[in-house]
Amino acid sequence: MSLLKNVGTIGGLTMVSRVAGLAREMIFSRVLGANAVTDAWFQAFIIPNVFRRLFAEGAFSAAFVPMFSKRLHGDGGIEEARSFSDDVLSVFLPVLIAVCAIMMLAMPLVIMALGDGQSPPANFAMEVDFARIMFPYILLVSLVTLFTGMLNSVSRFAPGASFPILLNLTLIAALLFGDYAMAEWGWTTRQVGYSQAWAVTIGGVIQLAWLYYWARVEGFRPKLLWPRITPEVKRLSIIALPAAIGGGAYQINTLVQLYFLNRLDDGAISYMNYADRLNQLPLGIIGIALSTAILPTLSKFVGTKNREGTDRVQSDAIEVAMLLTMPAAVALAICAVPFVTMIFQGGRFSLEQADLTGRVVAALVLGLPAYVLVKVLVPNFYARSDTRTPVYAAFISLAVFIAMNFVLLEDFGVVGVAFASVIGAWINVFYLYVVLVKRDYYTIPLKLVARIGRQLVAAAAMGAALWFARDLLAGWYDAGLFARAGALIALVACSAVVYFGIAFAIGAIDRQRIRTLTSKKEP
Repeated sequence: MSLLKNVGTIGGLTMVSRVAGLAREMIFSRVLGANAVTDAWFQAFIIPNVFRRLFAEGAFSAAFVPMFSKRLHGDGGIEEARSFSDDVLSVFLPVLIAVCAIMMLAMPLVIMALGDGQSPPANFAMEVDFARIMFPYILLVSLVTLFTGMLNSVSRFAPGASFPILLNLTLIAALLFGDYAMAEWGWTTRQVGYSQAWAVTIGGVIQLAWLYYWARVEGFRPKLLWPRITPEVKRLSIIALPAAIGGGAYQINTLVQLYFLNRLDDGAISYMNYADRLNQLPLGIIGIALSTAILPTLSKFVGTKNREGTDRVQSDAIEVAMLLTMPAAVALAICAVPFVTMIFQGGRFSLEQADLTGRVVAALVLGLPAYVLVKVLVPNFYARSDTRTPVYAAFISLAVFIAMNFVLLEDFGVVGVAFASVIGAWINVFYLYVVLVKRDYYTIPLKLVARIGRQLVAAAAMGAALWFARDLLAGWYDAGLFARAGALIALVACSAVVYFGIAFAIGAIDRQRIRTLTSKKEP
């Protein structure tokens, strides 16, 4: 029961964070629109976030949490855990400060490498300024990750799951202040962009204070010592380095995408960001939840050589993933422009910009099932202590993504970048599945193939209904708030009723198998 409670806490707060992030983007689009300033801001925001995901939340978290937990629950107890965390903090903090200093000095070269080399001097200076102002966030959020790992080890999950909400609220407050300043004091979008950049770092300070408070509540008293490389710290570094390399492909993909988007007209980075925000809603909730849920059970069945149990859990995960992802992908593809118009259009974000962003969404969500399937298939390798195969798949996907950008960029622009990402994602799924079959780890049963086929039929019927309903509500999408909300509710309700009604009618949903993953008992 405690596991169900913890999963519910993390999932619920993640949902709140996603909704807060969407609200932030809605306000951002209306206040600042899509232009050179927003492109510069999003690009600068991506740079520290890439480092955060690669080193702090990825490599460092994967290495630190098991080592800290082992000491905390071992003979040494909390005192040994405190000593270990203090040693790590005393080495980690100077390294972070050095990295920040080097990156901030080298930022003009970084922006030049990611850009097209033709930005006006004023825009280039703005991009460098934004990135330098925001980059200390990597230092702050890395310390947040340290404290989150400590709290998770004592099953205090809420503070670590809630800290992204604090950043979103800080950015929303800064946007509302910027909107007021533009109306009352004549601020320009550039000035609001600078205030948003500072809000990122301020938000990081608030997040750190939040986690530090809860760490002290749980009895941890983090303190700085004179840096010393102990055997435990050295081992942490040895473990973290391969993890960083393993996660590198996905982060490199993000930076490569910036490289190509910078070769397009102003607004391209902003259009992709707004589109990805919609794409991330189902991806984050469905993909991450399933990936997290099945790994412990898969590991148990693999360890006991229970092939039947392993296959059943993997099939259940694929079935649930496709059951929920396919209708989301079809709905987002058909209603992409209406959704973008209802959510983002207004203020400085025009109907024309909403239309272009909608086309990017329609392209990007074609890969939504693939993105989720990757997260569902990868745990089968992790359960066997195979971290290399997913890395190979990711780098092959990256190579395909780069190649397809050269083919599609000139003719299709930002939509071409989205298509390139989709093709790379499906290549990733294909490679992972072929390896699973080749090594006799898993082969999708014909019954599941047939059920997914029925799900496709239900999704196609839902798509036809949405095509008709979309045109009926055409005048509501750019109307007032209540009209937009009504249209959004009508489209979502139409999708749910048609899809799940037909899915149940034609046997696309096996209730017993779905119950396997939602049961309180272990399968």
